[in-house]
Amino acid sequence: MTFPTRATAEAAPGTPNPVRVMIVDDSAVIRGIETRILESEPDVKVVASVANAQLALSQLARTPVDVMILDIEMPVLDGLSALPQIRRIAPQTKVIMASTLTTRGGEISLEALRLGAIDFVPKPTVGTIFSAEDFKRELVNKVTALGRVRLPGAHAPQRTPAQKTRPAALPAMSGPPPKLRAATGTIPTIIGIGSSTGGPQALQTTLTALPASMQLPIVIVQHMPPTFTKLLADQIARATGRPTCEGQDGMPIAPGRIYIAPGGMHMCVERQNGHGIIRLNSNPPESFCRPAVDPLFRSLAAAYGPSALVLILTGMGADGARGAEVVAKAGGTVLAQDETTSVVWGMPGAAAATGMVSALIPLGEIGHRLGDYAAGRAR
Repeated sequence: MTFPTRATAEAAPGTPNPVRVMIVDDSAVIRGIETRILESEPDVKVVASVANAQLALSQLARTPVDVMILDIEMPVLDGLSALPQIRRIAPQTKVIMASTLTTRGGEISLEALRLGAIDFVPKPTVGTIFSAEDFKRELVNKVTALGRVRLPGAHAPQRTPAQKTRPAALPAMSGPPPKLRAATGTIPTIIGIGSSTGGPQALQTTLTALPASMQLPIVIVQHMPPTFTKLLADQIARATGRPTCEGQDGMPIAPGRIYIAPGGMHMCVERQNGHGIIRLNSNPPESFCRPAVDPLFRSLAAAYGPSALVLILTGMGADGARGAEVVAKAGGTVLAQDETTSVVWGMPGAAAATGMVSALIPLGEIGHRLGDYAAGRAR
């Protein structure tokens, strides 16, 4: 099975319509470094570079922008305060927040996602950025992947025929729609969820819609750095009223509880004396991610077999697709968010391309459908 890669997802070099980027940061050094990184890509063009969000708003009113890299703390007007105005002026501009990896940075980033930002990148340290290959890769991948994505529910801008390419990081969908696998009918005893770009909002929508009677344990991998995952767990607990925490090594898996993989660690599950427990490890990243979805899904297949149900939500790349195949081959059930409601249909699209997905579900229906599966009503 071949999965989409950046090379196949992006427009070819020399495209007449590069991804248009605006960089907003009060540090001229950071703006210069990010500009050099992005403009080294043949299909990216930095069309504006400004020192605060007020200047960004003025520039945005007259300059079309596909992606904005937005700093949080700036003089005159900060990024968080400007977000609602940015979304109003340019609803198809994808905003990526530049965030510090601190508790405060995480809290602001999660609030920015709630206000309409699409994703975030860790804000680099000026003294180390030239050797920060992870930052360069993450910045380039997110900008190129999001640059041509149409946001769900927003009016798509008019494009010339040359611009009518598929969004980046999506599987090629020419030809027939994905073939779905018949549901097994086995009632699940545990749910595993994987998500990335757009995931925090999709998780909250899904988990708050779960029926109160649905008390299966839920284990989640959301691509996020340390600190942020603890804040995400707290946010989900408040929104859902369900006990939610970062997973800890050796922690028993209990009904009705939600466990989030901690940033920087892979989270897996195993069975001991018939009971599930959480296992953490620092094995090498998979799909450039730690935590990654594939290790969790593989462990669910090994520990729970046919009674494992896994769900892949919006996200870039293909993490989770191979793990989903393992779950399906063990007799478990695989579900995925549909393309229309996904911010990026990379991860769910890659899973659908395996032929192992039993249903592609709009985001607003997923919580109720999970309740149906848990109650044995889904076929």
